[in-house]
Amino acid sequence: MKLLPSLRQKKRYVLFEITAEKSFSLAEVQEAIESSLLRFLGELGVAKAGSLFIKEKWNAQKQRFVVKVNHTFVDELKSAVILNKKIKNTPVLIRSVITSGTLKKISSNL
Repeated sequence: MKLLPSLRQKKRYVLFEITAEKSFSLAEVQEAIESSLLRFLGELGVAKAGSLFIKEKWNAQKQRFVVKVNHTFVDELKSAVILNKKIKNTPVLIRSVITSGTLKKISSNL
């Protein structure tokens, strides 16, 4: 049985970019992002936000990644990710590039 459109969770996709002296692997970035979300939002907040790191949209050359989140938690997601200052003891600067409701628009900026 399918959910009615009015009962479905509305989602947003946020594209982030990492600026650092070295490049990171997908696993390192995913671990750092998930730990920073847990630290900032807590377990209940992460469950409500419904955040999901999208592995298929990882760009290793540009160090860009996409996170899917509930539409009411976009600002909290950005705050949690941007406050992450280190990945594997390497100083990093993470910034959000674009927020969209579809992956097609995000893919054109990836």
